[in-house]
Order: sequence, then structure tokens, then C-alpha cells
Amino acid sequence: MRWLASWESFVRVVEEGSMAAAARRLDCTRAQVSKQIGELEQAFGVRLFERSTRKLVLTPSGEIFYRHALQALDAVDGADLAVRNVDQVPRGVLRIGASTVFGRQCVAPFVPRLLARYPELECELILSDEQVDLADARIDLALRMTKSPPEDAVSRLLLVLRRVICASPAYLAAHGRPLRPDDLAAHQCFSHLLSDGGVWRLRDGRGDEVSLAVHSRLRFNDIGSTLDAVRADQGIAILPTYLCGDALARAELETLLDAYEPQVDFGRNLYACYLPSRGRLPAVRAFLGEFQAWLSPEPPWERYGRGR
Repeated sequence: MRWLASWESFVRVVEEGSMAAAARRLDCTRAQVSKQIGELEQAFGVRLFERSTRKLVLTPSGEIFYRHALQALDAVDGADLAVRNVDQVPRGVLRIGASTVFGRQCVAPFVPRLLARYPELECELILSDEQVDLADARIDLALRMTKSPPEDAVSRLLLVLRRVICASPAYLAAHGRPLRPDDLAAHQCFSHLLSDGGVWRLRDGRGDEVSLAVHSRLRFNDIGSTLDAVRADQGIAILPTYLCGDALARAELETLLDAYEPQVDFGRNLYACYLPSRGRLPAVRAFLGEFQAWLSPEPPWERYGRGR
């Protein structure tokens, strides 16, 4: 892997600001570093640095190569340690990030299973609805519901989260059951204040989609509060089954318009996200394996209609 030394020299020059400083860090001569940078530029057919008497500045091509070189070197380092650590037992502290509601409902009940399997492992569950920086927050693995996972992280799609339209039996007894999407106009329908703009999109079994404006006198930007309002007989909502599955199992809520699938632009895809250097950790690999097994063949919260 002769290319590896050249790529590392290039990254060190960028980080240290000069070839001389990079050579000191790499414990080699400045001439060696200069030769490697020249070979890279010749191989790519572009200049990677704008040279002056004072400093080196990355060209646009150099900036692109720097990002890719960082990822490549991190991946090589991860592969090396992964091979060396293949037999390691998960141990130490694993920091897991998740959104507040999903983390409390789904991740917190799962973690004891993981700890029971691996006695030398400890877990810290960091719950926040903010998209925290994985490196700054020292998060080993984050579970994120997003359409666009972070570009600087490894992202593995775990699950497409399902949503249903639901209401309480008492609300339906008092206000009637909607039989068609148009019937929702006569009901209190909780819109997610920050995301759907008061418009619900529903798709039928043929793939046809209908959009309709909904309204309620009370609105939330918190999905947990929306669930509380629905359980309190205040109206109808589109809710993720991971949140309302228990209430459906206990018949505290009923699903409506089952022939239609709610279409949402937020919180649909569940990703496991981690920095490339974290992917080699036995604890991260153990969590991913156990969590995916727990979700298979279907997540526990989807079993409300077939027993628990």
C-alpha cells in the first residue's frame, strides 16, 4: 500500500500547515514529504496546494482530496484495528445517542438486554432532540430518525418506522368515526406544529395520494404531548407505532382509515450513525447486532395486533 504513506503525508501537511512541520510529525525529511506531494499532484494531474513563500493553501481540488483522504485513512485504521480486535469482548462504556421520546420508549427498554448479554459493558444513554455532533458529544453510536443522515458518519438504515391514524374510543363515540379522508375536516386533528404545516398526506393501496388540510384548537411541537392529548379524548392524530403501540394493545386507542398510509417527511427512517473510527469498537458491533435482532422479524411495538 505505497499510496498510503503519500496520502498520510498530504493530510499531515494540511493539518500542520507546512511540509517541514509535517515531516517532523511523521519522523521523516522534508524532502520526502515534498516528493510524495509532488507524486500525488502528478498522479491526479492537478495542483493540490497553492504555494507561496509564507504558507501552503489548498486548491479546490486539494480541499476535495483532503476530505476523501481523511475518510480513507480513518477507514484503513478502523480495518486494521477491527482485524486485530475481532475476538475482543465488548467492555467499557458505550455512549448511545437517541431522540428523547424514541430513546425513552424503545432504546431504554432494550439496553438491559444488552448489558445482561455482556457483563463487562456499561451504557450511557444520551437523549436529546437536538442533532448533536457525534465527536463533540463523544457519542459512540446515535439512533437518528432522519431523511438525511450526517455525511461525516457511517449510516446504516435499520428500519422504516410506521405511522397510523388513531383516536380514543371515547372521542369516536362522541364525534363519530371518519370513514373517508374527507371526513377528517369535521374533526380535531392534531398537526405536528414544526413539521407538517397543517396538511396530512395519505396514500391508498393503489399508490394514489390525497392531501388535506387539518385543524385543531390545540397544537404541539412534541409528539409525546400529542399522544397524551389523543389518549385524553381530545382528537385524532398521526402517531408512530413505537409510541402508540402499547395504547393500541390495551384498546386505549383505535386505528382509523387503515386503508391509507400516512406520508410524513420527518422521522420516517431510523438510522444507526457512528463515526468511522467507532465502527471497529466491539461494543458498537455488539449493540448493532443485538438491536437488529431485537427488531427482527418485526419491532416489539408492532405486535399490538397479535399479542406481545
